[in-house]
Amino acid sequence: MSHLTRRGVLGGLSGAAILYGAGARAQTAKLPANPVTLNIIDVAGNLQLTQVAIERFARENPKLVSRLTFSRAPSPELPGKLKAQQDANKVDIDLVLTGPGAMSDGIQQGLWVDVWKSHAASLPKPEDTYHEQALMMQRNFGQDQGVAVVYSPSGPLFEYMPDKVKSVPKTAADLLAWVKANPKRFTYARPVNSGPGWTFLMGMPYILGDKDPKDPMNGWDKTWSYLKELGTGIDYYPAGTGATMKELGEGTRDMIVTTCGWDINPRALGIVPKEANVFALDGTRWIPDTQFMCIPKGVPDEKIAVLLSLMSFMLKPEQQAVTYDKGYFYPGPAVKGVTLAMAPEESRAVLQEYGRPSYDELITKLPTETPLTPERLVAAFRRWDQEIGSAVK
Repeated sequence: MSHLTRRGVLGGLSGAAILYGAGARAQTAKLPANPVTLNIIDVAGNLQLTQVAIERFARENPKLVSRLTFSRAPSPELPGKLKAQQDANKVDIDLVLTGPGAMSDGIQQGLWVDVWKSHAASLPKPEDTYHEQALMMQRNFGQDQGVAVVYSPSGPLFEYMPDKVKSVPKTAADLLAWVKANPKRFTYARPVNSGPGWTFLMGMPYILGDKDPKDPMNGWDKTWSYLKELGTGIDYYPAGTGATMKELGEGTRDMIVTTCGWDINPRALGIVPKEANVFALDGTRWIPDTQFMCIPKGVPDEKIAVLLSLMSFMLKPEQQAVTYDKGYFYPGPAVKGVTLAMAPEESRAVLQEYGRPSYDELITKLPTETPLTPERLVAAFRRWDQEIGSAVK
């Protein structure tokens, strides 16, 4: 899911050498003689979950990190920008925090260092570290190139205002009928730049009983037809999820697509009224979301050594507990054994007030599916842009 931050919408290590594989020739990436600046770009809203821990790493390792710089960008813009830097041999981005969109493009274009293959000895063993669902995402989606740092069962879910939606849809047919009967009162964000958008896109083939939910080009006949028909009641698709939340909060929408985190966090921040409710359609399966840390090719070896230790630090239970945050990516932790009791007091208080006990039941009850492979996800995004998004201006 690559989505913009809610905040953006509104206002030590041993001195041992670390092996680094570059193409067919392995080199030794030595720790820097002097501390380095790390330039980190976030295209997934991930800093809301991880910035505290990243800054803690820098404070605890002054001999490795002299300075941190953080920047943010929309997910679709990142791959082209990074490719241009690599072609010019002037890479100034050291670490990318990304969801599925930019990471999938990066895998297809060969933008990332294959850290799990070239640097396995410098990272914890995935099977000893991740819980079952995050390990599934790491193996099937992160592959060798992304290091999973947070996890959510995600969606697709639907959020609505109870005073406006008197008859809550139960099936896909019900949803379509409601949208057509209430034009311009429902929308969802462009999937390539939205966690709820991409879980909705990948979840509908299961809900509709399509021929092959894993093949968006040849197996989604029902889904593409349904999305086109749904679009007749939609006036526009916002560029990011934040806009849909803002419109729901302002009353210009009565129903939108959401996920666990996008339901909890905007209500906690006051963007969406607390009384907003959620539902899942019959046949729903979780399409989980995971955000990853990726190192672009072209980053100097001495920085790679520092980044590998940062990645390992971020997978420690103490740092993972911080990712409960204010429900932003509920639950958040990707590693085993991290409970809400370990989270900061503020996180526990927010989830006590704005969390939904029904989520724990749904997480256990609903099946979980592996998202599309990166190349098929990119194809699905492209087809949605061409056939669905372009039809509504």
